[in-house]
Amino acid sequence: MTETWKLSLACDRADAERLSGDVPELAGIEPMPVIVASEPDPASPERWQIDAYFEGKPSRDVLRQIAVLVPSAREKNPRAKPLPAEDWVTLSQAGIAPLTVGRFHVRTPDYARRDDLVDLVIPAGLAFGTGQHATTSGCLGVLDGLKRRGKAFRNILDLGTGTGLLVFAAVRLWPAAQATASDIDPVSIDVVRENAAINGVRGVKLVVADGLLHRDLVRRAPYDLVIANILAQPLIDMAPWIAASVVPGGTLLLAGLLDTQARAVTAAYATQNMRLVATGIGEWPALTLVARPRWR
Repeated sequence: MTETWKLSLACDRADAERLSGDVPELAGIEPMPVIVASEPDPASPERWQIDAYFEGKPSRDVLRQIAVLVPSAREKNPRAKPLPAEDWVTLSQAGIAPLTVGRFHVRTPDYARRDDLVDLVIPAGLAFGTGQHATTSGCLGVLDGLKRRGKAFRNILDLGTGTGLLVFAAVRLWPAAQATASDIDPVSIDVVRENAAINGVRGVKLVVADGLLHRDLVRRAPYDLVIANILAQPLIDMAPWIAASVVPGGTLLLAGLLDTQARAVTAAYATQNMRLVATGIGEWPALTLVARPRWR
C-alpha cells in the first residue's frame, strides 16, 4: 500500500481560496497531490490552512513548488510528514456539521436526517461540493428562492457538478424535469453516481465532458435552467457556449466567483444577451441571469 504524506501550510484567505480551485501549476506533479483548504475559525477569520496530500514521499523540489504557490505561508523550508494508513480524505472532512439553507438540509451520513426538510446526504470524499462552501450554499439558496417564486423548469443542466449536490437539489424541487450533470473529472462523475444512489435520485444523465461541446450535452440543449458553480475565469472563457445553451427566457445560475470578480463575469454574459436579475450577497455571490429573446 502506498504511504500517504501530508504538507501543512498556514496561510491567508486569498492563497487558500486560490488553491481551492483548479491549479494548473500542479499539473506537472505526478501523481498530482490533493489540496484541502481549511476555512478559518470564526474567531480568527484571516487564519487559513492548506493541506497537500501526496501518494508517496514528495521530493524537496515538489515541496518547494507547492510553497511557491502559497506566498503568505510562514514556513520557508516546508516539510511533509507521513500519515497512518487511514482514509485521510474521509478523516479530513469528518464531523462537518449539517447545513440548512431554505428548505434544504445537507449532511454527511454521520448526522440524522430531517424529515421536515429536503434532506440531502453528501458523504466526505474527493469531489468538491459538500454544501459548506459559500458558493454551494449560495446556489442552494437561489434554487430555493426560484421555487418559492413559482418558477418551473423542464430541462436542467448542472455544469461542473462536483458531488452532484446541486443537481440533486434541483431534481427534488422539479422532479418532472429532465436533468443532466457534467464534470471534466471522471472521478466526480463516479462520486455523483454513488451519491445519487444514496439519495434515491434516479434519471439524471451523467456526462464526463470538458465544457459544453460533448454530443450528449448538445443533444439535450437548450436548457431552461443551467447551473455552473465553477470558477470565474472558466465562466468568462465559456460565456458564449454557456449562454447559447440557455433557451430564451431561461435561467442561468453562476457561482464560484468572488464579489470582486462579479462585474467581469456579468459583463461577459451581457455581451451574450444575458440579463442580470440578482447578484446574491457576500464575498461569494451567486449570479442569476435570464436569457433575453434572440430578436432583441
